[in-house]
Amino acid sequence: MSRVQLALRVSDLEGSIAFYSSLFGVEPAKRRPGYANFAVAEPPLKLVLLEGEPGQTTVMDHLGVEVETTAEVNEATARLSELGLFTQVEDDTTCCYARQDKVWVHGPGQEPWEVYTVKDDSPVYGTDGPVATMPGTADTAGADNARTEQPTSTCCAGTS
Repeated sequence: MSRVQLALRVSDLEGSIAFYSSLFGVEPAKRRPGYANFAVAEPPLKLVLLEGEPGQTTVMDHLGVEVETTAEVNEATARLSELGLFTQVEDDTTCCYARQDKVWVHGPGQEPWEVYTVKDDSPVYGTDGPVATMPGTADTAGADNARTEQPTSTCCAGTS
């Protein structure tokens, strides 16, 4: 089963948890300091809430597609690269209190998307580091401009 992920950076984590619990009729599947995620069955959605700055309006942090296996992440990486998209691969990374394999791409508006699988739970959030500048797409004239690189950070590399 695949599902779309929406990660929001919110200033009021507790208020947001209460709101989204009411909206979707489910409690968070995981809660940790500064973090909560919801596994919504209908519609299939992984909603991630990341604690932001006090008083800041809610903003989209990143988007994603959660898949079941690393093989599916690898297939997505190959498909996206063949389409000429710049891909940023993160294997066995710790992010959002989980060990994951993932690939990042950016849409034409620089919106970050990840295709990822959760391999295991983690007691730590992960490490945010400097984010590499990633163009949204390579030259569409040919896939020879696509690149696959290792990330410069170990968590939420698609965020700015």
